[in-house]
Amino acid sequence: MHSAKSNKRITSWHLIGVQLATFRKAAGYTQATLAEACRVGEDTIASIEQGRRQLQMDFAVLLDELLDTKGVLQVAVAKIPKKERYPAFVQDFVEYEQDAVTLLSYQSQVVPGLLQTEEYARFIFSCHYPPVEEAEQEEWVTARLDRQKLLERKPRPMLHFILEESMLRSRIGDPAILRRQIQHLRRCMELPFLGLQIMPMELPKHAGLAGPMVLLETPDHDYYSYVEGQLTSFLHVDPDDVSVLQQKYGMLRSQALSIELSMRLLDELLGET
Repeated sequence: MHSAKSNKRITSWHLIGVQLATFRKAAGYTQATLAEACRVGEDTIASIEQGRRQLQMDFAVLLDELLDTKGVLQVAVAKIPKKERYPAFVQDFVEYEQDAVTLLSYQSQVVPGLLQTEEYARFIFSCHYPPVEEAEQEEWVTARLDRQKLLERKPRPMLHFILEESMLRSRIGDPAILRRQIQHLRRCMELPFLGLQIMPMELPKHAGLAGPMVLLETPDHDYYSYVEGQLTSFLHVDPDDVSVLQQKYGMLRSQALSIELSMRLLDELLGET
């Protein structure tokens, strides 16, 4: 029996928010006056206190000084569990991902996070709009690279990826970053527990037009699927929903280039044939 985790669960960020609100009131500040003292918007303070926004370390330092809390907020931020450093809407998925027995991923716009190079990940985060602060981008990059420890885990997970050819021919950003990313993908294809197929740009039909998805199997042999879009994401736990996406993924595998032809395509893109 599958059980979904509540989207309203209390996280460490909520607890830090409660701490901040308590310290702010004890120091005689309103949200508006504290925001003015910190030179940020009042909504920033409100979002942090409500646990909707993560408190960054540099801001925690400033708040500790203003509120005379002797480093309490800095310590609290430093002790946040790694999985909670991701946006709240992906925390459940990240937890399941790290323990996955098998993981299948179809991506249509960007290389999946588990296979990204550091510089590619940094570029992807720099494209976020509205923009995020550089310090926050770096935290996201660090968290993404930490997720990639899954590839070093023992026992090895069985991984399979389907990537659109168009993302490998993209002219967005620095061509050198994309080339090094393709080189990394080619090296990943040598891993015995990892399969990678390229979806060609010319197809009579395409089973993945509805967008990207990730399917995974837990050590208890439960099956979940994760889909993400603009301002929304969802972890599917209902067996009927997961089954539909598994069928889609199976069709995508049959439509994509074989692993051998996918290797050849990467070599051609790198000019090594």
